[in-house]
Amino acid sequence: MPDTYKRHDLTIDQQLALTTAARRLGEELAGTFGTETIERFLHTSYDQFATKAAVANFLPLLAERFARQRLHALARVEGHGDGRPIVLFLCVHNAGRSQMALGFFAALAGEHAVGWSGGSEFATEINPAAVASMAERGIDISREFPKPWTEEIVRAADVVVTMGCGDACPVYPGKRYLDWELKDPAGLAAEDVRPIREEIERRVRALLADLGVPVA
Repeated sequence: MPDTYKRHDLTIDQQLALTTAARRLGEELAGTFGTETIERFLHTSYDQFATKAAVANFLPLLAERFARQRLHALARVEGHGDGRPIVLFLCVHNAGRSQMALGFFAALAGEHAVGWSGGSEFATEINPAAVASMAERGIDISREFPKPWTEEIVRAADVVVTMGCGDACPVYPGKRYLDWELKDPAGLAAEDVRPIREEIERRVRALLADLGVPVA
């Protein structure tokens, strides 16, 4: 690891985990990005979660998963995409509405499209009521995690769907935006989340139809 990333604020285990993550990402993205770019994205991703993570041991894993998404987004921006449409779902905390929308999108679109999500003030965990409500439909979003949006992720998206983040949501000229007015499920019981879930599914299905994406 370059001297730039020999950090004294990390434990030996965390440094080892990040080194291993950088190696994995390097193997996955060989020929697209060099070691320096991969490690920079990995460590900046780590720093974005470090102030909010409840369990520090999970930080390298979160950083790796987010860095992977960011690097794939950057590859798309630089012309290395595979042609599949990308939809980014944004809300304030990335804990409820946007995660439910992503869950439906991934389940319905399968390999035909790419879905991402993010928040303007991302939370520390997914809303348990949202997880329970989606599980009723056979969709598991429990392994997802709240995350921020970054410039390359927004630029890579073909459609940006915003849900209540207002002026905090990023705006890029020429980008297609949809604003979905949906009740925030924060603080609601699972049964009260169901109507929100049904409306989200309806809108996701309509969006996929508009994009010409076959539904699984």
